[in-house]
Amino acid sequence: MFTSLFSFWRNFRGYGPQALQADFIAGITVALVLIPQSMAYAQLAGLPPYYGLYASCIPPAVAALFGSSRQLATGPVAIVSLMTAAALEPIAVTGSSQYISLAIFLALLVGLVQFFLGFFRLGFVVNFLSYPVIVGFTNAAALIIATSQLGKFLGVYAEKGEHHYETVLNIIRAATEYVYWPTLTLGFGAFFLMVLLKRLSPRLPYVLIAVALATLISKYTDYQKMAYISLEKIKYPLLSSLIEHFNHQVEKIRIIMETRSEIAKQTAKNHRKGAPCLRCHPSKRFEKEVLEKKTEALVLEPEKLMELHFLAGVFDEYITEEKQHFKKLRAHLHRILLVRAKCEEDNFFFPRGAVPPHCQKTDNIVWRLKVGNDLLDPQRLVLIGGGEIVGNIPRGLPNFSKPEWNRETAKKLLSAALIISLLGYMEAISIAKALAARTGQKLDSNQELIGQGVANIIGSFFQSYPVSGSFSRSAVNYQAGAVSALSSVFTSLCVVVTLLYFTPLLYYLPQTVLAAVVMNAVLGLIHVKEVKRILKVFWPDGIICILIFIATLWTAPHLDKGIFLGVFLSIAVFFYYKMRPSLAELSLAPDGAFRDARKNNLELCNYLAVIRFNGPLFFANLSYIENETLKILRNFPRLRVIIFECAGLNYIDASGVRALELLVERLSAAGFVVAFSSFSERVADTLERDPHFLLDPQRVYPTLKEAVEDLWPLAHEKWDRRLEPCCPLKEVVPKRQSKKRSLQNSFS
Repeated sequence: MFTSLFSFWRNFRGYGPQALQADFIAGITVALVLIPQSMAYAQLAGLPPYYGLYASCIPPAVAALFGSSRQLATGPVAIVSLMTAAALEPIAVTGSSQYISLAIFLALLVGLVQFFLGFFRLGFVVNFLSYPVIVGFTNAAALIIATSQLGKFLGVYAEKGEHHYETVLNIIRAATEYVYWPTLTLGFGAFFLMVLLKRLSPRLPYVLIAVALATLISKYTDYQKMAYISLEKIKYPLLSSLIEHFNHQVEKIRIIMETRSEIAKQTAKNHRKGAPCLRCHPSKRFEKEVLEKKTEALVLEPEKLMELHFLAGVFDEYITEEKQHFKKLRAHLHRILLVRAKCEEDNFFFPRGAVPPHCQKTDNIVWRLKVGNDLLDPQRLVLIGGGEIVGNIPRGLPNFSKPEWNRETAKKLLSAALIISLLGYMEAISIAKALAARTGQKLDSNQELIGQGVANIIGSFFQSYPVSGSFSRSAVNYQAGAVSALSSVFTSLCVVVTLLYFTPLLYYLPQTVLAAVVMNAVLGLIHVKEVKRILKVFWPDGIICILIFIATLWTAPHLDKGIFLGVFLSIAVFFYYKMRPSLAELSLAPDGAFRDARKNNLELCNYLAVIRFNGPLFFANLSYIENETLKILRNFPRLRVIIFECAGLNYIDASGVRALELLVERLSAAGFVVAFSSFSERVADTLERDPHFLLDPQRVYPTLKEAVEDLWPLAHEKWDRRLEPCCPLKEVVPKRQSKKRSLQNSFS
């Protein structure tokens, strides 16, 4: 039990000092990549950067100890971070305390889903996400992730639209108004430096090198220029009313959100005390329960509950409207561009291009208001004249706190948690399988699912948002020589040390460099060649892949719609081809085997037909198979014997047995001799269990060759050699347009 729960214990057989040294070096190497990446991914998820460090503190070690892969590196990843933001942005203000608590709660939900799927060995449900769906979604997600970082990369502010493409247009529009060129230069420089170093030597901590250089440049060149001033120093028309209106809107949204939360708590409280809503229980039964319990003070009346539900719906709509108004106000404040000028021995800020003649500009810096989701203090407004940096990161480890369970919130996030669980598991298990193939280690997929689930569950108690296995960091871990799960434990310890002692070093880290880190990381997620390959192998899958790509881009940030569409299309294509299985007419090929006459350009016998079933025979495709069989037989008026080759018939149900029986009766009544060959054991067992199945045992052959040899003389009793000089079932006859074919057509 101990070794099955802590599967890593098996890895320590023969573990020695050399292996410990290798794990220690690999753990430090991965940590050098993980620390800057995790901060970037946290911002992608809409969280403060240091929450990426919190997600890298406990989960990597836990996932390694409970999983089965020795080299899989767990932590924040791009797609899961993007899915987290997509799930939470519609129900909370990005970066707010409520948003952070929901992200932690989402990690708990994801962990529970993954754990139960692994515990009950249900990892196969991931197969509903077919490979074309994953390729299409991943390509679209990579573009969404890269373009979502454009604002930080360019150093501009833009409000998010209802759809992602609207957000990108807003960023481009803002960039045409103003771009801080040092931000753009630093971002491009860091991006190309990471690409260059990665190509020179993948083992180098290229991310850390780029981040360290950019941080030094930011610190010693005064990259971030900030000024704290009062409202009186800004000579911008109507700015005071804009700020007053903005603060009023912030306070209004806070009050509405608190009221909505209280309504949800009251509703949940009364549900727990036995007062469910009227949609679940009839009013008479509800009143009976109240009377039996005699607890009038503990429950609300039915009318009150209905009123609460009604108010909750009204508040949801009201919150959406107020948020839209809030975004417009914030966008207006972001578009204000100021310059500093000296007027009568004092400095003031004027709109760009509107400095009075009697004032003189002190510099060429363009200043912008720093506006977030909090109230603005008119006596201490923050102006930014340069690029944005990470800023202060709290020193110390994340506090242990229990995520607050809310049933209503869990219902809203359940679909997102399920998708994140499956996507995260697919990413983790694909990486783990690739590494296991190289190392030869044994991999348990369900155990890996348990490991990822436990990591998310325990991580949620230490302020972590959802995590998964990382392809890039797992590759670094493998290349650095990791031997066991201890390498991930050392990675977690490095993050712990960083949180305790080195967070001040990250203060001057430019935001544009974090955006460059994300963009560089998602380059490996774009697989155009895979789309071409899928199109070439099976074009319906290729069309699905392209449709999912377009749908995901179009519906972003609602990424779950693209996934659900992909699952629906994959299942639809599967059933379409199962309902229309192919029936092949066989003839003798040059290699001596009986093959499809159409594909191999072979002639067919006019007296003996060999028809092969390719696929199952069940209730949904019975009429199609019967029609296709009769369509084949109509072209051969001299036909006497029909052999059904059933090697491709891998499944038959009760409806299929009955349909097969009726087909044999119908053909026999028409004067045909019907025989079968090559039944699989599974199909033969099914037929034998039916005591009423009327099939002549003398007409069932173990192989097709035996069936042809036995029935060929019977079929060719009235052989017309002028019509068919030689039999295609005895000699190889290439298909050609001849007098024989025209005669055959005239008969048909």
